[in-house]
This record gives sequence, structure tokens and C-alpha cells, in this order.
Amino acid sequence: MKTILLIEDDPVMRENTAELLELASYTVLTAANGKIGVSLAKKHIPNIIICDIMMPELNGYGVLQIISKDITTKHIPFIFLSAKIEHKDIRKGMNMGADDYITKPFDESELYSAIESRLAKAAILKEKLETNLIKVPYFETNENELKTLNQLKNYFSDLTEEYSFSAGEIIYHEADNSNFVYLIKKGIVKTYKIDEQGKELITELRNQNDFFGFTSFSHNIPHQEFAAAIEDTIAFRISNKELKDILQKNHELTLELFDYLNDNVSEIKEHLLEMAYSSVRKKTATTILQFSEKIKKTPNICVQILRSDLASIAGIATETFIRTLSEFKREGLIDVDGRNIKILNLEKLKKIT
Repeated sequence: MKTILLIEDDPVMRENTAELLELASYTVLTAANGKIGVSLAKKHIPNIIICDIMMPELNGYGVLQIISKDITTKHIPFIFLSAKIEHKDIRKGMNMGADDYITKPFDESELYSAIESRLAKAAILKEKLETNLIKVPYFETNENELKTLNQLKNYFSDLTEEYSFSAGEIIYHEADNSNFVYLIKKGIVKTYKIDEQGKELITELRNQNDFFGFTSFSHNIPHQEFAAAIEDTIAFRISNKELKDILQKNHELTLELFDYLNDNVSEIKEHLLEMAYSSVRKKTATTILQFSEKIKKTPNICVQILRSDLASIAGIATETFIRTLSEFKREGLIDVDGRNIKILNLEKLKKIT
């Protein structure tokens, strides 16, 4: 029988929810505030924690922060239960590492579904972990050693949970806590900054098999930019703390990751120089080619992206970018149909100065 820890300060809500869970054959532990909840979690190690946000003594965010830092409780699935329905509250909880979020009032099926889903995922991850500890698929010599980025990517895909983001959805905001590093399984992600006039400047495009979200491993520095999905995206993520622990134990991997990040910086520098000194036509052509390469499209397949995104990458006004696209279309270099851009003459596009 699975054990659920319910942390809720409202006695009526706590009793009613506990009764529902007991009727569903769960063993239920209850706590009237966050401090009591943390103590019960460490003592009993429940299978899942359901926690209110606004509570005396210690709120739900504080509970999650403590639980996630303790080696004995960090892997327990955590669901927030709260009347707060604003998107920023949901985003804050999920960015801190919560597994799910249920808003009051809720019906029985919604509660049961969330619990069963998280318990199932936890069981699958545990099974994978136990299997991999025996098979050690990533390690070549030392069972505790990761030597290459490919092995690190396997670690992400096999031992961490998937997160889905719809096209246009913001993954994290500038100034959000930088608690996680992501690996893209499918899709395209842009990172960008917004200036004082509200203009968006895309700093990077990341696609399948790319990492993003790096800030600092030694300091609690918030994100310095936004990240959003350009198309429907699936990504794995692990905490900065977990990645830091891995790197401290695997020096060869640390060096390879350093080279990877250095290559990214070099790519950004080249892009900034091109934005500063190239002509509008060159910037437009390069941006089309760059995006086509990022999504691995062949020249006769359409590239689909908002004009504003392409203009942001090129570092020019959207209106100017659209006018240049029209020129390219008249010259037979591309074909444009709505959001679709089809490259017709790859070699000439590459030679534009």
C-alpha cells in the first residue's frame, strides 16, 4: 500500500482530502504546516507528497526546497495543492522542481489521476535506475565515471523525466531561479533578451540533442535571459546540484563540457560580429541558412518560423526583414507562403554579401 504525505493547514480541506485518499486505499499521513510536514517526510519517506502553498510556519515552496536538498527525500514525487491559480505561481512551483500542480477546488478523478501518474513515473525511473546500476550502460571502466558528453546525454535520457512545452511556451523567464539544465529530445528552443523598448533579441537557437539553461554551478545566479519553445518541444532536465556533483566526480567529462560551452560562446561572438558589420541582405540570407541548418532541413523543404523571430536573430527590424525576403523572392532565391520559406537557390543565397 502506497503512503501519501498530505501537508495542508486548512483542517476541513485536510480531513476531506485525507478521507478521499484513504477510500482509494492509500495510507495517509497528515501535517498541519510545513515544518511538521518536513519532519514527517524525513521520518517516514512517503511515496508521494501533496502540499499546500500558503501555510504558516513554513510555506509549500520552503517545504519543497528542503525536501529536494535532502538525499533521503529528494526523489519523492511532489505535487502542489493550492487555490492560487495565477500562472506565475504555477511556473514558480514547477521551476523549483515540483512534479505537478492541482488547484482547488478539484474533483476526485483529477486528484487520483495526478497521484497515479506521478507514482507510475517514479516507479519507471526507479526501475531504470536499478537496471542501469547493474548494466552500467554509460561507463566504460569505472562504474561511477562518465567520460563523454554522449554518456552524459544518455544519463539525461535514461534517468531523468521528460517535460513537454508547446510552441511559443516560455520555459523560463529572465530572473527566474536557474535550478535546472535541459537537454532537448525533440523540438527547437530559442533563448533571448528583451531591451528597454521591448524589442526581442534572440541569443541562441538550440535543437535536438542540444543543452541549454547553463548559468553557474557554484553561485545561485538567476537566468540572464528567457527561453521559449519555437515548436512543440520535449526536453529532459536535471538540477544544477546534481550536474555539479557529476562533474566533480568526472573530470574528463568536465573538460569536454567546457569545450562544448566554449564552442557556444565562439558561435555567439561570430553571430554578433556578423550582426554588427554585415549588410541587411547578408544578415537575412545568413539567418535563413542558419535556421535551416539548425532544424536540419534540406533546401527543398520549407522553414517555418515567425518573421519576428527571424528578424530578431538577424538583428534587424521585422519590416526591413520582410522587405528583404520579398527581394529574395523576386530574385528567385526563395519562395514565401505565409510562415513558410522555401529555399530555391542555396548556392546563390550563400554568396550574398
